[in-house]
Amino acid sequence: MLIRQRRGWDLPELSATPESVFLNRRSVLAAGAAFAGGALGAGVRFPSARAEGASLYPAKRNEAYTLDRPLTPEADNTNYNNFYEYGTSKHVASAAEALKPDPWTVTIDGLVEKPRQVAFEDLLKALPLEERLYRHRCVEAWSMTVPWTGFPLKAFVDYAKPLGSAKYMQLQTFMDPKMAPGQKSFFYPWPYIEGVTMAEATNELAFMVTGAYGKPLPNVMGAPLRLALPWKYGFKSVKSITKISFVEERPKTFWAALGPDEYGFWANVNPAVPHPRWSQASEAILGTDDRKPTLLYNGYAAQVASLYDGMKGENLFM
Repeated sequence: MLIRQRRGWDLPELSATPESVFLNRRSVLAAGAAFAGGALGAGVRFPSARAEGASLYPAKRNEAYTLDRPLTPEADNTNYNNFYEYGTSKHVASAAEALKPDPWTVTIDGLVEKPRQVAFEDLLKALPLEERLYRHRCVEAWSMTVPWTGFPLKAFVDYAKPLGSAKYMQLQTFMDPKMAPGQKSFFYPWPYIEGVTMAEATNELAFMVTGAYGKPLPNVMGAPLRLALPWKYGFKSVKSITKISFVEERPKTFWAALGPDEYGFWANVNPAVPHPRWSQASEAILGTDDRKPTLLYNGYAAQVASLYDGMKGENLFM
């Protein structure tokens, strides 16, 4: 007889709230801090050119990844998210419709067996999709839960064939100020760059996202390809990825370059380590009037804490 041990975030399937249920989010709108943050949301339209890819959704759910709280309604994600390429407001879904995710090419370079450019559609063919339910915790002290569709980042690493000398994966978004007017601002170190260690990239939780709520990824959520690292603050989950490089030195990331005393490379969630300008002890739950205590590593400590054993002197929670 198969006995399944429940993980720390497991929730019975019947407890999930349907995405169509629109809940009161007034407290979250009032509580959002005004700076960097959890990079996600939901758009309302899909480019017709992606109709073929849309046939892959909804993907089969991987039941190993479930939740301890209801799903955030899709409508709330649509209207409350960060995408600085299209403005610093939380309400940028309309502006993000200027993003053109088709055609889309991803460059794979650096310390790999064979540098190449891959069409997004070819990635979908090479790497089978699945759905996972994940928590998402913004550095601004609000949170949500999302049904992501995509493939394990480890599967992409195997596909890319990095050399043994690669220590980090660097991920970069597009750079097109005509398409994304926020990139005209000289205040920000465009393009948006993030990075993870190879150990983090091959952890079971690291997930490359191509869809949400059983559909292709909307523009404002980072179409057509973004990252999800549920144990880290949301700004690590870079959107609209066009280039992935395997490198030996630690990448100089977007928010760490802009505010090194507030947004570090590691950005692991920890309720006991405050942001310099606000507490991280609790979080406002998007789509509700509730606040909940924040969990170490956003509730995923059993899966990721060992990644950081022996790292003395590193600001793991900033």
